[in-house]
Amino acid sequence: MSTADLEKIKDFLPLLIPLVIIELGLLAYTLWHINTHENYKHGTRALWNVVAIVGMQFIGPILYFIIGKEDE
Repeated sequence: MSTADLEKIKDFLPLLIPLVIIELGLLAYTLWHINTHENYKHGTRALWNVVAIVGMQFIGPILYFIIGKEDE
């Protein structure tokens, strides 16, 4: 990586850091929710754990809350 590339990355850090924090927080909450509840609309606990972890880039946790979370 050149110095110019590092400068470009530094320019995006104020945007990237909050996104990473939000992403990890959403993932943590999703995994907690999956592992503390027994019923799901579709799928099993193991399936939703895999979907949440593999699809960690916002998509996995959001899919769980839209498709898999049982209404309480």
